[in-house]
Formats: sequence, C-alpha cells, structure tokens
Amino acid sequence: MEVRKPHIKSIPYEEFKDNESLERIVEELHEGGVNVVTGSLDQLINWGRSNSLWSLTFGTSCCGIEFMAVGCARYDFSRFGFEVTRNSPRQADLIMTAGTITHKMAPAFKRLYDEMAEPKYVVAVGGCTISGGPFKSSYHVVKGIEEIVPVDVYIPGCPPRPEAILYGMMQLQRKVKIEKFLGGANHKQTAEERELGLSNEALASGWKQPIVVTDVPEEFTEQLKKEQEGAK
Repeated sequence: MEVRKPHIKSIPYEEFKDNESLERIVEELHEGGVNVVTGSLDQLINWGRSNSLWSLTFGTSCCGIEFMAVGCARYDFSRFGFEVTRNSPRQADLIMTAGTITHKMAPAFKRLYDEMAEPKYVVAVGGCTISGGPFKSSYHVVKGIEEIVPVDVYIPGCPPRPEAILYGMMQLQRKVKIEKFLGGANHKQTAEERELGLSNEALASGWKQPIVVTDVPEEFTEQLKKEQEGAK
C-alpha cells in the first residue's frame, strides 16, 4: 500500500509537499509492507491524534509567556487542536518545555515525562531549553534537555515568536501523521527497551533525528497577518 504524504490545510508551501527526511521516515516505518486495513486505520488514528495534541502545562521561564500568547485570540492555536492543556501528565500527549530547566527542576521534569502515557512527545522551546541559552556557562542550568529526555522538535529563539511555535507544532503534526501506531508507537515495552530510557515512538520508528525549526516562511507570517487584519 502506498502511504500518502501528510496534508495540513492552509499550508501550500513546497516544503510541506516534498521533504526528504519525512520520506525516509515513511520508508523505515513501512519496510516490511503494510496491509490495506492496518494502513488505513493507522492513517485514521494518526489524523485524530495529530489534530488533538494535548500539552502539559510546563512554562518554566519567559518562553512560557510566548506560549500563552499563542493561545490568545491574536494567534489562536485552537484552530489546530492545540488549545487543550493539562496539569496532569496522565492526560497529556506532549511536554512543550518553554523555559529554563535547572538541575533542581530536572528530576521533576524527568518524572513528569516518565508518567506520561505512550506515545508521547517533547518540544524544546527557546535557547535555554535547547542549549542553556545565556546561562550556558552557569553551574545550575541544564545544557539542553536532550540530556534528560529525547526531543522531537526544536524551536530556537530567545524567546521564539508565536509564529515559530505554531510552525514547530505543525512540524510535530506532520511527524505524528506518518507514524506506525498499531504495534508501533503504542507497543508494550520489553525489559530491555525500558532500560534504554527511550519512548515507544523513538523505538518504533528507529530514528533519532529531531525536527529543527530553522526559519518560518514569510508566506506563513503574511498569512497570519492577513487573518488578524480580517478579524478586526
């Protein structure tokens, strides 16, 4: 069965139509082939999951203010299904780490990640989360959360604009849409797999290349401005 490319409305850019990394992931996920029933059901489940990503409330510093701005009427990320945030890791699909992670906070952060149900994702927002930012030479800040948990999407900036956060979440949507859910991202881990400390999604897909938001297309920013002007 030929796997269809992920499609997100209102994103006509060539980058979303032809992406070598996504093509490679699709090939790795479906090396042994997949039947029509399983493949179609995977697409249906992943469509629902990608459009209802519930984030754990985890704004630890100034990047959390940008995350709040994305939820306000000016940007309104409820259009994409991201508006539901939860205070319990049991009910969350992803951790959007928006802010500095100190060594004192790191054990609590890892515990929250471990308590989340599979499949789960991590989005690193801002320079402090990705590499320590301006506190890189400090003794009390973690030099990147990839030292603690596997990261799916990096959104650099100090802090990143709300448009960049929206764009990064769209990249995560694309990743979710091409996953192998049945027997893949939701499979029960063995004792050996648990010792690795990786998520089911990382183990099932067999790849460790995260998505990095290097630039937000100008067309995307202009489109948001037109929508905001039309709403006034």
